[in-house]
Amino acid sequence: MTQLSDTQAIILSAAAQRPEHIALPLPESLRGGAAAKVVGTMLAKGLLEEAEADMRKGEPVWRETGDGHGVTLVATDAGLAAIGIEPNTSAALEPAPKTRTPREGTKQATLIAMLRAPDGATIEEIMAATGWQSHTVRGAMAGALKKKLGLEVTSEKVEGRGRVYRLPAA
Repeated sequence: MTQLSDTQAIILSAAAQRPEHIALPLPESLRGGAAAKVVGTMLAKGLLEEAEADMRKGEPVWRETGDGHGVTLVATDAGLAAIGIEPNTSAALEPAPKTRTPREGTKQATLIAMLRAPDGATIEEIMAATGWQSHTVRGAMAGALKKKLGLEVTSEKVEGRGRVYRLPAA
């Protein structure tokens, strides 16, 4: 079993009682560099993870990402297990933090819609629709779609079009 400091145990215990196991706010006594050190250790040990904060729900923000979005801290299954709580005991009642859906009307939503179309989309077509450069399109597919949203992007060469990317229909 993971050895926890009193502060780490307090943070995880509080997170276990909050919706979606959000670890914020941290205890009042934990400020500045001390907070960053404790959180950094907990992230490294896999007790906490960063997740995009849903501002519409009023989720607290741990840090800004620089693109107008914020990141919150969520207790992981390992973090809950470290304080003796069975992981996923509330899974039937509330969605897991990783199952977030993209907001409608965003460039990411446009990208997903284009990839779910029967004909799929090429990098050039996505660039024209979003105004992104090619490296941004590839990064969005690899990072946001594959890693964050867990979507499976496939590609194939199509004669006359080049490489066409697709997502399975929703």
